[in-house]
Amino acid sequence: MNYSFKVTKTDKPKAKPDPDKLKFGAVFTDHMFMMEYDGGRWLDGEIVPYGPLNLEPAAAVLHYAQESFEGMKAYRSKDGKVLLFRPDMNARRANITNDRLCIPLVDEELYVEAIKALVNLERDWIPGKSGYSLYVRPFFIADEPFLGVRAADHYLFMIILSPVGSYYEGGLAPTRLLVEDEYIRAARGGTGYSKVGGNYAASLKAQEKARARGCDQVLWLDGIEKKYIEEAGTSNAFVMIGGEIITPPTGETILAGVTRNSVIGLLKEWGYKVTERKIEIEEVFEAGMSGTLDEMFATGTAAVVSPVGELVWKDRKAIINDGKIGELSQKIYDALYGMQTGEVEDTMGWTVEVK
Repeated sequence: MNYSFKVTKTDKPKAKPDPDKLKFGAVFTDHMFMMEYDGGRWLDGEIVPYGPLNLEPAAAVLHYAQESFEGMKAYRSKDGKVLLFRPDMNARRANITNDRLCIPLVDEELYVEAIKALVNLERDWIPGKSGYSLYVRPFFIADEPFLGVRAADHYLFMIILSPVGSYYEGGLAPTRLLVEDEYIRAARGGTGYSKVGGNYAASLKAQEKARARGCDQVLWLDGIEKKYIEEAGTSNAFVMIGGEIITPPTGETILAGVTRNSVIGLLKEWGYKVTERKIEIEEVFEAGMSGTLDEMFATGTAAVVSPVGELVWKDRKAIINDGKIGELSQKIYDALYGMQTGEVEDTMGWTVEVK
């Protein structure tokens, strides 16, 4: 199906930011996408000037947190093409989240076409510098004004864009993770597998704790026994022990990352042994002590691949690969980022050109 959206252009275009002074997620483009759900159906979407929302103080999202979001990036290739990376997976995951939050599902093809239309309009906002991209944030909110716990009857589907550089200031420099065994990120039956703001709000206390210990992020453990590793901050976790790459299986408590899925696909294509299983934090530390903990890294849209150089757990520390980026982490990053920017041939059919 062909989709077209009404476009109202801003009469006050903003100056493009200096890429060298960009902070992740702090600058936004001139336009945004909006679509309303009312009367039991999604209405026609449109692209309008970026600006404040008109929300009533009683809007359901402010009181009962009925909202969801996604994150992806648009890249500019050297020959000027604008590329998205597996947007169909983000659309599918958005509906999985929306189903959990009782938010009406949206046509996945429309979802992708809306992103493409907005990115195409704002393509000049993609910084023409290596390592930079246009971050795409689609989200849904319940904006119906009422007090009472029920699913809302009115929603907004919106997309905003932000030119960004590296998520971490150190780029691919290995991070230091605090193993969090006090707070939990998710529990079975909850929303851990969903992309909802409440998951992130609940993680802030542990993040502050990690930074107070001189760490960059948190390594979450399971919510019941607090002994199995789950996610690394806002990313999926991988460890390489004795040449075998292990990652916790997705399910009720772990987000099915698009980058995670892509990394697993690449590793298998390259002939590596990849195992999706529960792995105890004690096993990781024992591997570190025995010298078989080859590498550890996290994967996600924002950072793509984030190597881990050190784990801190209670009064114990595990230094990984002498605190340096591992050969495999670098290889994965080069392959994925190369595909995303068109510098490496996309043999997997993952990139989508925006025209």
